Amino acid sequence: MKLKLIIGMVTLSLAATVLAVNEPAIIPQPQNLTRLEGAFKLAADTRIYTDSASVATGKFLAAQLRKSTGWRFRISGKPASDSKITDGILLTTKGAAARLGAEGYELAVSSNAVIVRALTPAGLFYGVQTLLQLLPPEIFSPVALNNIDWQIPCVKITDAPRFQWRGLMLDVSRHFFTKDEVKQMLDAMALHKLNTLHWHLVDDNGWRIEIKKYPKLTSIGAWRDGVGFGLPTNSTTAYGPDGRYGGFYTQKDIREVVAYAQQLHITIVPEIEMPGHSLAALAAYPEYGSGPGPFIIPLKGGINPGILSPAKEGTFEFLENVLTEVFALFPSKYIHIGGDEVPKGPWKKDEACQALMRREGLKTEEELQSWFIRRIEKIVNAHRKTILGWSEILEGGLAQNAAVMDWIGGGREAASQGHDVVMTPTASCYFDYYQSRNRSTEPYSIGGFLPLQRVYALEPIPAGLAPDQQKHILGAQGNIWTEYIPNLKHVEYMAFPRLSALAEVTWSPKEARNYDSFLRRLKTNEQRLDQLGVSYRPSALGDGVAELKIGGWKPEQIKAEPAAIEWDVTAKVTNAGKVSVNFNQTAGAQGINVAWAALLEDGKEISRDTHAGFSGSADVRPRRPDYALNVPVPKPGAQYTLRAQVVGNGGTDSQGDVCWFSVPPAKK
Repeated sequence: MKLKLIIGMVTLSLAATVLAVNEPAIIPQPQNLTRLEGAFKLAADTRIYTDSASVATGKFLAAQLRKSTGWRFRISGKPASDSKITDGILLTTKGAAARLGAEGYELAVSSNAVIVRALTPAGLFYGVQTLLQLLPPEIFSPVALNNIDWQIPCVKITDAPRFQWRGLMLDVSRHFFTKDEVKQMLDAMALHKLNTLHWHLVDDNGWRIEIKKYPKLTSIGAWRDGVGFGLPTNSTTAYGPDGRYGGFYTQKDIREVVAYAQQLHITIVPEIEMPGHSLAALAAYPEYGSGPGPFIIPLKGGINPGILSPAKEGTFEFLENVLTEVFALFPSKYIHIGGDEVPKGPWKKDEACQALMRREGLKTEEELQSWFIRRIEKIVNAHRKTILGWSEILEGGLAQNAAVMDWIGGGREAASQGHDVVMTPTASCYFDYYQSRNRSTEPYSIGGFLPLQRVYALEPIPAGLAPDQQKHILGAQGNIWTEYIPNLKHVEYMAFPRLSALAEVTWSPKEARNYDSFLRRLKTNEQRLDQLGVSYRPSALGDGVAELKIGGWKPEQIKAEPAAIEWDVTAKVTNAGKVSVNFNQTAGAQGINVAWAALLEDGKEISRDTHAGFSGSADVRPRRPDYALNVPVPKPGAQYTLRAQVVGNGGTDSQGDVCWFSVPPAKK
């Protein structure tokens, strides 16, 4: 009996190994995939067959294949029957099953034919992306390669996305990226079947879109005196002829990028921030502002006090004129109007705003913001568009037809009220956060910690949401805020492979997701990114948690008053030098404040770092919870202890990890 059990276990192990070896490295994982015997061999005389709906996709495929193979593929009309296709690739909408929906596809690869079938051009395009991923990674080479065996394994795939919104937000206000750089990001998104670019075009630090009626928005609002954010001047090249830092997209540029995205079946959703995060606009047109002034484009982040005034009728005329030009450039159903982090102080001190509140029966400034958003919604709806805003547009009451982008909560509430929601929680989707505990090996970032596995573990459907309301969760997106990300290579490094993980979260069936399988497939996907020239953080680097964690804290240790918590670090004190201690919340709503951290030797303090630090999932810009300590030459037999003063930040439900890592000596 034992022998049979051992043989059975060995057989299962071998089967699992064979499955892993033969597992096509497709990201995101298809809905259904059957591996068959044999392969289709791509050759110089392979023909691409199309029908009228698939001509554009056929040309896209032929162009991509030609780059790496050097072969010019002939595109022909669809033959009378599929059975007559030999040594060819067929892209067709004929005979596609209704169950595939708007973005699904079927892909059948046999030894003598490849057939991609879908109801729509979008589905065909995604089928082609899968087809390309079945080829060797070198298929994405920008130049022709010799001696590559261009084989496609025989498979049968039926596939469709789980969510309709599979996105990335790119902030171009803090740092400007050229239209060609945006196109490079679109190419990488298309590889992963992502379909929405949320383009954060304006903020306090820069206005990036030409508005012909208001030329000062770009002549003034698109530029600032320097790169800012404490970054070196050579970390970016976005300087104008006069030395000012910034840039903007002409309307011609916008149309070009939008058209390019459409070819990749990506919708671009523009964001025009209001009523806060508007200093770049107010620097150009201060007459629409509320606040002490002068309105100056800042060289750093944070929440700035200058905001648009709802008490001036000219404000709404200005915004309607701006939005009208924006609507003409973007065919997207949605227009993102921001609505987040609005400092209410200027409105509280503005007599005109207070008079408006009295006239309208508004009791709080939150209700005034809701009143502002509702007026904007009327403008947007009149143009047959729908407003989308950050979580804060829920404050004071949500506009009737608005959709919510949930970054700090409120998604379940909005969906339960019948509003559409895009999930982008900070704890899972903020790609400007560090990817490793060992920050000394990573480029400088805004703070926080978001490892690859946590992105992959995201479940976009909020817990407790009724089944009949789950349809209002459109999907999810990753956000790249660029305060400390001044160039494209840095953007790509922060995006990948986390964006690859999010692509699988938003496309693949929940039950089909497997992190170990994803990591295996990711090795090949990184080779594709190499061919495409995309920078990324190698998954082999890990996140540094396992080897660096010394302990953590639990809710029962967190008090409403400052208290000390200790951890034994004797095993970590092996050499003299400098170390950094990092506090990272993993669960809880309120977070913790840390006043100082100290190292003790046999109970006596020998090193201390004192500064205010914060760790918590609800704060997008945490004060850095990192503490630098000096470690002496270890004393034999001594006990070393880490001690920190901690207090709950508005509550005591926080729990998290404490990590310790050596800081390499400064280079001479």
